Amino acid sequence: MRSFGRALAASVALTAAALGADLPAQTADRLYADMAAREAELRRELDLAPQLRAQPPGEASAALLRRVRATVMAYEDFVRRFPRSGHSDNALWQAGVLAANAFWQFGDTRDRTTALRLFGRLKTEFPTSSLVAQIAGHTTRLDGAVEAAGGLATLKAVRREVLPDALRVTLELEREAMFHEERLNGPARVFIDLRNTRAVDALKDAIITFEDDVVRQVRVGRQPDNRTRVVFDLQGAGRHSVYSLYNPYRVVVDFERTATNDTGTPAQRTAAPAQPRAAAEGKVPSPAVPPAAATANAAGGFSLSRQLGLGIARVVIDPGHGGHDPGAQVRGLNEAELVLDIALRFERLLAKEPGVEVVLTRRTNTYVALEERTAIANRSSADLFLSIHANASANAEARGFETYFLNFAPNPEAEALAARENAGSSRTMGNLPDIVKAIALNNKIDESRDFASMVQGSMHERLRKADRNARNLGVRQAPFMVLIGATMPSVLVEVSFLTNRDEAGLLRSQSYRQHIAEALFAGVMKYQNALKKPPVLRSGF
Repeated sequence: MRSFGRALAASVALTAAALGADLPAQTADRLYADMAAREAELRRELDLAPQLRAQPPGEASAALLRRVRATVMAYEDFVRRFPRSGHSDNALWQAGVLAANAFWQFGDTRDRTTALRLFGRLKTEFPTSSLVAQIAGHTTRLDGAVEAAGGLATLKAVRREVLPDALRVTLELEREAMFHEERLNGPARVFIDLRNTRAVDALKDAIITFEDDVVRQVRVGRQPDNRTRVVFDLQGAGRHSVYSLYNPYRVVVDFERTATNDTGTPAQRTAAPAQPRAAAEGKVPSPAVPPAAATANAAGGFSLSRQLGLGIARVVIDPGHGGHDPGAQVRGLNEAELVLDIALRFERLLAKEPGVEVVLTRRTNTYVALEERTAIANRSSADLFLSIHANASANAEARGFETYFLNFAPNPEAEALAARENAGSSRTMGNLPDIVKAIALNNKIDESRDFASMVQGSMHERLRKADRNARNLGVRQAPFMVLIGATMPSVLVEVSFLTNRDEAGLLRSQSYRQHIAEALFAGVMKYQNALKKPPVLRSGF
């Protein structure tokens, strides 16, 4: 583990010898630049970690974690050798963030302890550094990761649902948990590691058999560092997608069926329908209830808007970026222009709907401040607010679509995305208390989550028809400035990754943009119908 750190230490000595002892500033500059370059390369590997296949499961992750820890050690060694360098506060910050990211990705509490110690050093040794103001957000999350709900989420149930062309397996948890998923061959399987999670007694080391379907069995096992691993043994499964839903929190895995299974024999296209939950429990099913004026939201309750029977009359569409803020620019594609084209297509679809009025925050390639976009929606007395963006990642393999509602970021990925999308905000640190209060007191969170789920579901239904490799990244949450202060249900959708070569090619297509617009339209209509139409009774798993 120390070889990488020793290599950097040796680099310091060699550089000092080459430049002479009278040039410590140049030595520090060169060494820090070298470490930053090494860290950037390491972070790219962290982004690509799910694709590592050269070593057996577990070895690749362990090797990567050792290199991360060695890099953290090298940054600390830099501070010891150059305590007066202008880079030293940055070195402690980079080391602390890297250790925190290691904790979130690998779940070892030793990295959490290291991160808290490094942030403490930064605060004590460099109290005037501008980086000190950013420590609180990390330490609050790191402290809460172990303290909340006794530190462990509970895996309560594994449920199966047979769909026409896929098998859906749902992992039900009592609260949100971070997870990592990976697909392996020889034999074919998918595993999901649920971090800081324990299974109920009935699921500990359980093996659940599914006869004659693309998932042969599901195995639940215990891993070090309070991880629960759920393994899906496959037979004839095609593509799969993993995404999360809320109230209750669920990790949903959809496995598509293919024409043949892993042994080359025909795969069964259908399976016996699952029993209604009441029948499975030996209870007599209740008679159908009369139609209601509105369906309950995902939390099982009726918000005031549902109690009053309110519908959707005015929708504000917000094409992200614009003007001097072009957003992501990759392979000739400009995010601001792309999302404006999708927004105009979306508007034309909504305009055909009787009784629905549409407002756009911009109709041309002009700049509109983030705060003004929300203000436009509020001034318009909008019923829904939907902000459209395209994603970008340092990992060229990253692909898919996701929908966000306003809340605090639960993981480093959401933090990084929020930081990128909020870069154009004009608010300052003095606004932080009011912003935190606005997020914490967001009274539209349940409706926004429901709206986000319907938009994401519609994207999944429409885009998988146009792109066989479409990836559903699920409903997520983050503190997007453009959603703060909105007085109506509000979501931000990332339609695809401009940095993925295949998705960038699709986004150049007029038909694919139209598919996205149609998916957004379908999501709004689903939400409208959920407010005004009677519920459809369905059997459980």
